[in-house]
Amino acid sequence: MTFTDTAPEIRAVEQKVSGSSFYSAMRLLPRSERNAMFAIYAFCRAVDDIADDGVGTRKERHEQLAQWREDIEALYRGRESGQAEFLTDAMRLYGLRKDDFFAVIDGMEMDVAEDICAPVLDMLDLYCDRVASAVGRLSVKVFGMEDGPGFQLAHHLGRALQLTNILRDIDEDASINRLYLPREFLDEAKVAHDDPVEAVENPAVDGACRQVALLAHEHFRQAETVLRESPRGKVRTPRVMGAVYAALLGKLEARGWLPPRGVVRPSKAQLLFLVLQHGFAR
Repeated sequence: MTFTDTAPEIRAVEQKVSGSSFYSAMRLLPRSERNAMFAIYAFCRAVDDIADDGVGTRKERHEQLAQWREDIEALYRGRESGQAEFLTDAMRLYGLRKDDFFAVIDGMEMDVAEDICAPVLDMLDLYCDRVASAVGRLSVKVFGMEDGPGFQLAHHLGRALQLTNILRDIDEDASINRLYLPREFLDEAKVAHDDPVEAVENPAVDGACRQVALLAHEHFRQAETVLRESPRGKVRTPRVMGAVYAALLGKLEARGWLPPRGVVRPSKAQLLFLVLQHGFAR
C-alpha cells in the first residue's frame, strides 16, 4: 500500500515549499514517503502558525493548540479527527507516534505561554527537542530507520537544524519580542537580555552566537557519526538536509553577528551541488 494522498493540506505544502532546500531533500524520496513528509510538515506549519502569527489572545491560541491535541488523540483512537484527518494515512503506514505529535504541540505551547527570552541552556535544549527533534522522530519513521539510530539521528540533527535557525533568525525573533540565545552565553558575553531588540543590537552578541554555533557544530558531528554507520532506511534525505544547514551555518559564521546583519542563505548553485553530492552518495 502506498500513500498517494491528495488532501488540500498536503498539496498546499508542496506548492509552498517548491524550490526550497526542504523540497530539494524531499524530492529524493518516493512519492508515498514524500507525501507523508509533507503531511508532517503541514501539521508543523499549522501549529507553528498558531504560536507565531500573533493572532488572538494567548488564551485563544492555547485553546487552538488544545483542539489540535484533541484531534490527534481522536486520530489515534480511530474517531473523527477533524483538522488532523489528513494525517491518517501517514500515521497508519509509517507508525508515527502520538507522543511525538504531542511533543511538537508542547513546544508551541512554550511560545504561546510567554515570549521566550534568554532561556537557560536546559530550557533551550527542551525547546529544541520539542519543536525540532520530535519532528525528526516522526520523520525517521517515514525514512524506514530503526528506532535506535533513527531517534539518535533525530536528537542531534533536529537540534543542529533548530540552533542554526535560531542563529539565522535572531533579528526576526527579536522583532516579536523573542530571544532564543541561551542566558549563560549572553551573560558570559555581557549582553543584557531584558529587551530582545537591544540584546541583538549589542555588538557583543556575536560572541554568544558563536558559542551557539559551536553547539550546532557538535550536533552536526554527532548526526554525521550516526549516518556514517550506514543505518537501514532512506537516509539520503537527512544527509542533504544536514549538508544544506551545515553550509548555512558556515555562511552565518563567515558573516558574523555584528549588527547590522544581512540575510544569509545558500545559493541555488550551492544547493544543487549539495543535493548532487549528498543525495546520491551511498
